[in-house]
Amino acid sequence: MTPRSQGLIFALTAVSIFAIQDGISKHLGQAYPAVFVAMIRYWFFAAFVLALASRNTGGIRQTAKSTRLLLQIVRGALLVAQIVVSIYSFSHVGLAQTHTIFAATPLVVACLSVPLLGETVGWRRWLAIGVGFLGILLIIDPTHASFGANMLIPITCTIMFAFYSVFTRMVSRTDTSQTSFFYTGIAGAAAVTLVGPFYWTSIAPNYWFWMAALCVTGMSGHYLLIRAFDLLDAVVVQPIFYWQTVLVCIIGTFIFGEVMTWNMIAGCVVVIGAGLFTILREAQLGKQRPPVEPPGAL
Repeated sequence: MTPRSQGLIFALTAVSIFAIQDGISKHLGQAYPAVFVAMIRYWFFAAFVLALASRNTGGIRQTAKSTRLLLQIVRGALLVAQIVVSIYSFSHVGLAQTHTIFAATPLVVACLSVPLLGETVGWRRWLAIGVGFLGILLIIDPTHASFGANMLIPITCTIMFAFYSVFTRMVSRTDTSQTSFFYTGIAGAAAVTLVGPFYWTSIAPNYWFWMAALCVTGMSGHYLLIRAFDLLDAVVVQPIFYWQTVLVCIIGTFIFGEVMTWNMIAGCVVVIGAGLFTILREAQLGKQRPPVEPPGAL
């Protein structure tokens, strides 16, 4: 098997695991506060990050060295906040509805890259961004009587993760990917631990399995994703994240009884198409993004 084939298998397996993790997050989020679920999840993730950092050259001390420490801490705290909102969205808006809107993340990142990163977006990508946002409008269907304020939750998640992605690109100019990954886990765990204990809840015996499964899927998914990035360019891995959207919609429909309406399906196709064009166009221009976690990947 070629390294490319191995990398694709690692990436597909990681994304599939992340989709299962999102389903578990929804199940737990319906029974426990989202902050509490995220805190337990992050404690195990932080232990995983520390274990990886200890194996790097120079150990944890060298891995933790950053020339943009404040920004690293901010992006770590921002991501854990986004994860909390995501779990809440999975439980109260739905897996399928949330992830179809998440699919617009590359489009939002492209918009933010102009004022925050000083990048230039050509007319083709602006056209793709415009088409993608029309797809979002098709998904949320604001003219329908059932449209509610809850739809703002996944939109907020998407914007938060887009800012996190841009901040990751900022720190990647000076810090290594190992350092960024370190602060993703450690700063995030520290931030959620400041709030999470106020939401502490006793876990029923029948939920311990699901909490353990949430932590195991997070660590195994990230390990496989790291292996994938070792073998493949980011531009090859990033489009595979859209497979997570498809799987999550299937899980939401067949396991949780969510309804995929025609406008959600059509809008998702439009958004994914626009996002793929934006990613591939950016790669053609030599502006590949550094590896970043997909929504719900921790």
